Amino acid sequence: MTVEKIFDELGHFKRFQACLYFAAVFQAVSCGIHYLASVFLVETPNFVCSTPDNITEILFGNLTTSSFEDILPKFNGKMPLVVRTDQGEQWELGRCQRSLRVNPVDFTYEFNGNKTVVLCDHFIYDHSEILSSIVTDWDLVCEKEWLAKLCQPSFMLGVLIGAVVFGDLADRIGRVKIMMFTSLCQFGLGVAVAFSPNYYVFVVLRFILAMVSSGYLVVVFVYVTEFTGIKWRTWTSMHVHAAFAVGVMVVALVGYLVREWWIYQIILSTCTAPFLLFCWKFPETPFYLLAKGRYREAQNLLDTIARVNGIECRLRAENLLEEPELKNGSAQLSKDAESALQDQKKLSILDLFGSWRMAVRTCIVWAIWFIGSLGYYVFSLGSVSLGGNQYVNLCLAGVVELPAYVIGCFAMDRIGRKKTCGPALLLASVACILIIVVPDDIQILTITLSMIGKFSVAIAFGLIYLYSCELYPTVIRSLAVGSGSMLCRVGSVMAPFCVYLADVWQYLPQLIVGILAFIIGALTFMLPETLGEPLTSTIEEAEALGRRPKKILARDSTHPEEKTEMVHQDA
Repeated sequence: MTVEKIFDELGHFKRFQACLYFAAVFQAVSCGIHYLASVFLVETPNFVCSTPDNITEILFGNLTTSSFEDILPKFNGKMPLVVRTDQGEQWELGRCQRSLRVNPVDFTYEFNGNKTVVLCDHFIYDHSEILSSIVTDWDLVCEKEWLAKLCQPSFMLGVLIGAVVFGDLADRIGRVKIMMFTSLCQFGLGVAVAFSPNYYVFVVLRFILAMVSSGYLVVVFVYVTEFTGIKWRTWTSMHVHAAFAVGVMVVALVGYLVREWWIYQIILSTCTAPFLLFCWKFPETPFYLLAKGRYREAQNLLDTIARVNGIECRLRAENLLEEPELKNGSAQLSKDAESALQDQKKLSILDLFGSWRMAVRTCIVWAIWFIGSLGYYVFSLGSVSLGGNQYVNLCLAGVVELPAYVIGCFAMDRIGRKKTCGPALLLASVACILIIVVPDDIQILTITLSMIGKFSVAIAFGLIYLYSCELYPTVIRSLAVGSGSMLCRVGSVMAPFCVYLADVWQYLPQLIVGILAFIIGALTFMLPETLGEPLTSTIEEAEALGRRPKKILARDSTHPEEKTEMVHQDA
């Protein structure tokens, strides 16, 4: 009997697993929250250079007023504001510098005399939409603008490191301990960020917050996988992404309701705090307990699962592993198993490129991981600058993911992995190109096309986890998924910089994503189809995928996922 037989006996997704699943996935909402929170934390409102004296009158073109509140919403930085102070001086105010008029005669908008130019060190901000952000509190504009733009890339770098660190720790000390630790840290660090005294403390706290958020997301994928049977594993794993999307929607809602950045940060950090009240009751997974030889705890867990699911437990924990052979009261590996283990230890990431066929496959799979992450965050982070209501746009970017994962699951099981992933990326490419050619004044069409692009990328991004597992043999499966996940994180680090390229040309981010999505989507059709195929054990079997007729197994024709065992990494 194998460990997977647990679910055949006790249920693939019954009451016990469902309760654990929804409780664990609830905290994944906080990961989506913290990943996208910076959209409004670093928002830059309209601003103008300040003057050393009080201002009594303001000119902007044909408009005359005495209050910046009336002018700043219309100010675009292309034309200066002309002001007169209580000392009688006249200044022309731009975004990053101000000019003092020398010996003006009249107070008019046009002036042809001499001016003294001074760089700004204080600024006046438009508070009609944003009461405060880290930009307004710490003047992260002009020569300090790069500091604000560094917030999201530094966060994503923390995500990359956290995925590596906590993924390894979860295998060493257990899934539940890491879930509890990272959940507690998400709450504590999230609140601490709101009380950052300066920018540098803010960035450091957010970097550590990114590590623990990424750590939880890595471990929760493994946790729900190890409590879910094969029949439901595709659906449960795909819909961890859906919880992340709910977090994106929460960011949009709270951002709309709260315009003070530190209050906004506190609310986002505490909205999943109820998880801390019951996460300490989570059991360790049966896979981990058995792997560590903790048979008594594993037996108690199996009995509990059976009791909650209303099933009689006939399983014995010590009989679930096939590999050990008991001799003289101690567990020893058979010669074949020991030889296989030695062969596996010799394998490295270079074995992903062991032949031309595997090398091409690996490059395409890595490219899908990369464009999936890059496209996901470009569409998410860029949604607030599409025009119209930025809060509605971000919320829609989260909403469209929910049907994407449902449709993706159905398509994967009906038409196959390749025929789902390839067209999804091509559709994202078409959406990007259409965004470029659509006239600027048709905002609703631009927003719709952006949501179609996000929808399509989400399908490919969610699918690649399972597809990678099926394309590689057991001996290098973890290497394949782990290396792909690293490329995914590289894409997420580069995504903010790609979004910032809109300052060079408005549609440059869409052009980059569109071209890459088209090329990678076309290359996807070179991959073999794995729908209905059993998992391969050797590199030779993996290379033969797509070159042999599909085997029809009479004993299993109900659900293709019953022959699939997933290995999950970072979302």
